[in-house]
Formats: sequence, structure tokens, C-alpha cells
Amino acid sequence: MKIGILESGHLSDTLKAKYGGYPDLYQRLVAPHLPEATFFAVSVIDGEVAESPHQADGWIISGSRHSVYENEPWISHLEDFLRACMGEGVPVVGICFGHQILAQAMGGRVENSASGWGLGMHEYQLLDHPDWLVIKADSFTVPTIHQDQVVKAPEGTHLLATSDFCPIAGLIYGNPEAPKAFTIQPHPELSAAFVSDISEERLRHIVPPETMQPALKSLSKPGDQIAWGKSIASFFRQVIG
Repeated sequence: MKIGILESGHLSDTLKAKYGGYPDLYQRLVAPHLPEATFFAVSVIDGEVAESPHQADGWIISGSRHSVYENEPWISHLEDFLRACMGEGVPVVGICFGHQILAQAMGGRVENSASGWGLGMHEYQLLDHPDWLVIKADSFTVPTIHQDQVVKAPEGTHLLATSDFCPIAGLIYGNPEAPKAFTIQPHPELSAAFVSDISEERLRHIVPPETMQPALKSLSKPGDQIAWGKSIASFFRQVIG
């Protein structure tokens, strides 16, 4: 099994030295639970183009500091590629920016939310529990970093996760038990330490203190990142076979 990671963003040299780049984050999340898979990255943000949807058996779309509605050629090309994946039945998992770009590519809408910044450990309600989803509780908690949100879901999707802050926090594309794709807004690939470091490096001067302070305090809460790594592995194993 080959899993391709569509690298849609860069981390600073300081963060990369400590945590690796985006491909490293996603491989660490999923690989321990999918030992039969090999992973490779396509740096779409740097203009790299995948050979075809079938270059991989499944794809993960990474997070990014960019907005999906920016007028950048690589974003348009990525949308075209994702529509091809969906049309040819190659499974896709999207995280944060990945959640938003697939929704936009398939006819949904993404906006800079009037709710402001989502930051820290957030709790989300699960509205469906397909077999491939390891989490059986009615809610989960994982790190969150975003301003943009999906505000209109594409036709043919099912709402997987929601919160008061982010109503469309997770989507399933197609039959929930054998979907073409699923995406979530929060970041199961991130640790509390990473969120603390990127908040200090990049966000402290742009996120209001009344948001930043409780967000940093929330990082002491336990999260469900491992369960999401297992769920992504389970999704690929079930859909790819």
C-alpha cells in the first residue's frame, strides 16, 4: 500500500528542526497503525505535481497557513487533482486546510469565520460512527489552529463532526461505511508541545490575548490524536483493501 502526502504548507526552520515537516507529522500519526504502507510526499505548495491519482493507493492532504480561496496556481491545480481522485475512486483524507480544500473543490464554500481564531484543545461531537472509525465515544478532543471554516458542505457529504465554534468540523464523502474520502478541521497530527511552540513563534502577535491565554491553558487536556491515527489507518485499510 502506498500513501501519498500532499504537502500544502511549510513550517519554519525552527519548528521543522524540532518536529520535522508536514509529511513527517502525518507519517508519525498514521504509520505505526498501518505498517503495510509506505509513504511519500508531493510538495504541491512548491509546484510539484503528482503523476496521477493512482500514483498512490490513498492520499492525505496536509494543513497549511494558506487559505484555500487565495488566488494561487498551486491551489487551483490541487483542486483539479482532488476532483480527479474523487472521480477515479482513489481515497482521500484531509486535515484542516485539507478539509477545506476538498470541500471547495467539490462545490462547498470556505470563509474566514466571524468566530475568529480556533486555537488549543477543542472538543467536537461525533454524529456518525462508521466501522472504520476507532473512536466510539460521542465526542473527541484534539488540537485546533484555524480561522477559516467550511461554511457550506458539498452535496453528497455527511456531517461527521461538529462543535459550537465549528459547525462543519468533519465530513464524509459518499457512503459512510465505504466512503471516497473523509476530512476533519482539527489537527490530530499535532502535539500540545507543537501548538505551544507555534503559538509562541507565529501566533502570539495576531491572536488576541483573550483567545490565546485560555487556548494555551487548554493544552494540558488529554487528546485523542492516537485514536485518529488509528482511524485514518483503518479507513485506508478498509477502503483500499
